[in-house]
Amino acid sequence: MGTAIAVVLVFLGCCSNVVSLELLVREFPGCGNIVTFAQFIFIALEGFIFETKFGRKKPAIPVSNYVIMVTMFFTVSVINNYALNFNIAMPLHMIFRSGSLIANMILGIILLKKRYSASKYLSIVLVSTGIFICTIMSAKQVHDVSSDGSGEQGFYPFMRWLVGIAMLTFALLMSARMGIFQETLYKQYGKHSKEALFYNHFLPLPGFLLLSTDIYNHCNLFSQSIPVVVPVVGLTMPIMWLYLLVNVITQYVCIRGVFILTTECPSLTVTLVVTLRKFFSLIFSILYFQNPFTAWHWVGTAVVFVGTLLYTEVWSSVRPAQAKDKKTE
Repeated sequence: MGTAIAVVLVFLGCCSNVVSLELLVREFPGCGNIVTFAQFIFIALEGFIFETKFGRKKPAIPVSNYVIMVTMFFTVSVINNYALNFNIAMPLHMIFRSGSLIANMILGIILLKKRYSASKYLSIVLVSTGIFICTIMSAKQVHDVSSDGSGEQGFYPFMRWLVGIAMLTFALLMSARMGIFQETLYKQYGKHSKEALFYNHFLPLPGFLLLSTDIYNHCNLFSQSIPVVVPVVGLTMPIMWLYLLVNVITQYVCIRGVFILTTECPSLTVTLVVTLRKFFSLIFSILYFQNPFTAWHWVGTAVVFVGTLLYTEVWSSVRPAQAKDKKTE
């Protein structure tokens, strides 16, 4: 039951979160730092009140282990959001991050000495191929736009795009490493998803001092946006602050679901659920926001989805069920 609820939270929260994030990024592409900061401080405040009982409850897992996890989590969160400032379109951002399935399996083999079935290795090849196709097609689009300029003006956007891809790649590997580290911690100390959620967002808060200037500048920009009336409540507030509020709440629902999943399932299965969620978010982003998406992008997306289904071994589970139905007939 807990797993089913967690999956629902992941799909509803994360999909809604992507919509609000795209609304923010379309207006201010460089707003990744203020979005990350708002998400962290909201979740940290909620955890401080309800999980630690205003600091009176001692952690079940040593804080020193959380420091290691927090360093990875903070790095991944900041880099993933900041990469949107480097000519990375939202659909490519979601497709590329779906490669966490690959990174998780590779690091699992190297660090945990895990071994997988041939079908899972094939699924990783398919997911990798799909992401490669989408990345190459997006690179071509950026290059075509860049070629409209001349000299440095045409070359600069493409170089920024390459930096963004490098940032996403690094965050991908770091996120997979963090998932494996979480799995080993839970095996040693037991499963404490709410506690981990709090410390992963509370301990990194001083790190945002390094980003304070950028956060302050975007606070001013958000305050200058068009005022709107908030439904139900009836209050008037700048529309960008409303988008940020929705983003923060949905991010909490999303990440709460992910952390519950980490206590119920292996890290590779958690990655699978998140990958499927990204696929549905991608389709919505393309259809609703009319993001540029070529036929090759659709091919790459389909390959990623087929690879993900192959990993779940749905085909092998369907066949026994069909055989059982025939016997009952």
